Amino acid sequence: MLIMDRDCKRGGERFAIPTQGEVQGKLTVLEVVAITCLREVLASKNAFAVAALKKKVLRAMKEQCAPFGLSSEDETSVLEYACEFFEEASKEAARQAARKVAAKSAGTARSRASGHG
Repeated sequence: MLIMDRDCKRGGERFAIPTQGEVQGKLTVLEVVAITCLREVLASKNAFAVAALKKKVLRAMKEQCAPFGLSSEDETSVLEYACEFFEEASKEAARQAARKVAAKSAGTARSRASGHG
């Protein structure tokens, strides 16, 4: 069962071993929230906001990785993956924007061709 406050509990409940479904569910939630938020920022077309967010994410990733004692190679790999995630999200946001523009242009062209524009 997905329980948000489990991490705040004391004792054995906090350390209960999650099922594979719980782990997959939590990862899915985190992925969907992250992608949705990132799409919103990227859709704003504010290059400064996107760059600032990317910088914050990379800094937070470094801070989150520090307690795990990752090797410098693993930490670099994690940061590169985060950058790739941003780049792919940026490309997808650009593709979505292009599709919207193309659809709007096609609708305008159809409207003019039918004499309603």
